[in-house]
Amino acid sequence: MIAVRMASPASRRLLKEYSALQKENVISASSPLASLINEVSISPVSQKDLFYWTGVITGIPGGPYEGGSWKIDIRIPNTYPLHPPEIKFITPICHPNIHFKTGEVCLDVLKNHWTAAWTLLSACIAVRALLSDPEIDSPFNIDAANILRCGDTTGYDSLVRYFTNKYARLDR
Repeated sequence: MIAVRMASPASRRLLKEYSALQKENVISASSPLASLINEVSISPVSQKDLFYWTGVITGIPGGPYEGGSWKIDIRIPNTYPLHPPEIKFITPICHPNIHFKTGEVCLDVLKNHWTAAWTLLSACIAVRALLSDPEIDSPFNIDAANILRCGDTTGYDSLVRYFTNKYARLDR
């Protein structure tokens, strides 16, 4: 049983999201979310605290991140869902909008475009989508962004594949 912090609005919302994820994991592959759950997997670290989650994001097939699997850390504020969670990559990843050393993600929905309509799962899906659609005008990894700014997508894809193979291969 999950312990909930004094039944705050944040606790109730997180419990609802956790319950929905558990139901989706039991539902057959015909569920609209079934394929996304294989690509983005999240859960609380402990059943005693719904405000700290971890997860795994897999690379998008056909792109330079294909075959990779990255661990993420999700910290949820007491003001959730009015304020966004903090999502960081634990596994190193090469991406213009993700800090290579800290794993911090630069994504507008995790900052100033967050609304209470977003869920933890939808936020993680947005982070995964960012892998194939980097925003080079607001980079954390300036070197990766500069390669794309110069139009060298082949060089960028090679760099990403190198780091994916080094740190995040599923078959390691």
